[in-house]
Amino acid sequence: MQNEIHIDDFDYQLPDERIAKYPLPERDASKLLVYRKGEIIDSQFTSLPDFLPADSLLIFNNSKVIQARMHFQKPTGAQIEIFCLEPHAPHDYALIFQQTTKCSWICLVGNLKKWKEGYLAKAITVNSKQVEVSARRLQSHGDSHIIAFEWNDSSITFADILDAMGELPIPPYLNRETEEQDKQTYQTIYSKIKGSVAAPTAGLHFTERVLQELKPKGISTDEVTLHVGAGTFKPVKVQHVDEHVMHAEFIAVRRELIQHLLDHTGKIVAVGTTSVRTLESLYYIGELLEKDASPENLKVDQFQPYKGGSSLSKEQALENILDYLDRNNLHNLIAETQIMIKPGYTFHLVDAIVTNFHQPKSTLLLLVSAFTALDGKYDCWRRIYGHALNNGYRFLSYGDSSLLLRD
Repeated sequence: MQNEIHIDDFDYQLPDERIAKYPLPERDASKLLVYRKGEIIDSQFTSLPDFLPADSLLIFNNSKVIQARMHFQKPTGAQIEIFCLEPHAPHDYALIFQQTTKCSWICLVGNLKKWKEGYLAKAITVNSKQVEVSARRLQSHGDSHIIAFEWNDSSITFADILDAMGELPIPPYLNRETEEQDKQTYQTIYSKIKGSVAAPTAGLHFTERVLQELKPKGISTDEVTLHVGAGTFKPVKVQHVDEHVMHAEFIAVRRELIQHLLDHTGKIVAVGTTSVRTLESLYYIGELLEKDASPENLKVDQFQPYKGGSSLSKEQALENILDYLDRNNLHNLIAETQIMIKPGYTFHLVDAIVTNFHQPKSTLLLLVSAFTALDGKYDCWRRIYGHALNNGYRFLSYGDSSLLLRD
């Protein structure tokens, strides 16, 4: 399907007033659009458990948004913003947050023209201590830069530094500054593993009330980790979809979850496109391990699903991962995924998706198109989105929700 999909076919008019700038006071009071084989039902998110197939397994992304934006001021008064995207040294999320005195990140830099060379420095208060934090640019790669951070107190971790001086990076399309309430409302109630620079927003609707309602219906839950990168907001600027470069994202999956997926006989419901990408990437990691039992690194290329020859069952793919983990005495699968899910994609693990309403011309809309295809037609998303626009649904990160069922 190389170069056959045009991004203009995934455009629609989204009035600014339909973009939810703030969340509702009650997370689960959002609307819920239920789609199944061409049928649309309007409901409320509190009723989600009623629409899930019995014995379903819900998979959540437990990644937590970090306060990734850091602001420095030069002696000249120039304001410089450093946006931490992903760890550089050490290249491990858990380790980098534990670092004391220094570490480096791959970052975006705002107002770069005012920072040609030298250090930036800022005095902050951390745990009632005065700490000086400095930043130095080491290398540049296109739009991103490797920034070295240092601070003068070995009792302070980089996690402490971000908590003290960082700002939560809400999506740019909200067109407003981050507010104090966003620190709670832009996190899912089950977030726990720090690393994302954007929330897995489908999960923002869940409350303890909804989670409790799952149990009487025999619906179980489990978690994966995918740290959402800033590339999730990257628009597709090329006409041919296959020319768009997907950003690579860190994923971590516990061995117990792999076994849970193997043992589960009911439907698998992914909460959010991040969970979809993680689960579907497992199949292709299993495929990689079928060809090479001891690869140097585990990374799913964005075009791997379209190279042909995928003959493994999902059970075989998951068994390959278990074998790999057991051989290497690992409890967690750590990998990267660049997977692009677009019309023509064959879903291997995911049977249903809980997701919000996405931006025009986005890779997330391509994923929705692929999943909702009916009889080989990939424009079913237009009916779903048209219905949502005509019936008062709120769009994007703080907007309403949908449940997409394949059968």
